[in-house]
Amino acid sequence: MYANSFARPSMNRPAQQPQAAETYHRVAVTLPGRMMLNDRTEHDCSVVEMSPGDVLLTANVLPSLNERVIAYIDHVGRIEGHTLSRTNNSFVMSINATERKRDKLAAQLTWIANRHELGLPEDRRHVRLEPRRSMTELTLDNGRQIACRIIDLSLSGAALDTDVQLPLGTPVRLGSMRAQVVRHFSDGIAIEFAAAQSRESLTEFLAN
Repeated sequence: MYANSFARPSMNRPAQQPQAAETYHRVAVTLPGRMMLNDRTEHDCSVVEMSPGDVLLTANVLPSLNERVIAYIDHVGRIEGHTLSRTNNSFVMSINATERKRDKLAAQLTWIANRHELGLPEDRRHVRLEPRRSMTELTLDNGRQIACRIIDLSLSGAALDTDVQLPLGTPVRLGSMRAQVVRHFSDGIAIEFAAAQSRESLTEFLAN
């Protein structure tokens, strides 16, 4: 588990070491993304290691040292920073963020790194789909609808970003798919479908 992966080091460290890499420990994750460089060109990239303070990415086109980079990372969102170091096919980028955003990012990364251990619906048995339309609603048995954002969607369930943490076992519907709440995590819930869905049914749901 990575519950303590993002703990900050002792305050005895010299104050003149402000770089993010000195503040947080990265964890290994594999997340695709897209980045924009100073010249406004966009390029595919992939996260190899990430912390709330910096990120190691691979890409075919690399930014220059100290170059400003904006990246959109799957399941994480927009991050912005500057190139701290680079090799032939990878670079380390700082992450400029408020303390609140860093705390949220730490929670996201902990969930991403641990989801297979937590038993979340996205697992290696079922293909995961990338939703183009991420905003949707959960419907409760009493007809109440709760706004949510799809983080992950697989044939067996979904992880949803929502302000409402429904009790475990709560029956819900995502579109026409019956499910129940099986996990809580920071900023959201995980649901498991009553029956494994087909790729066609999920594709149809995402297209509506």
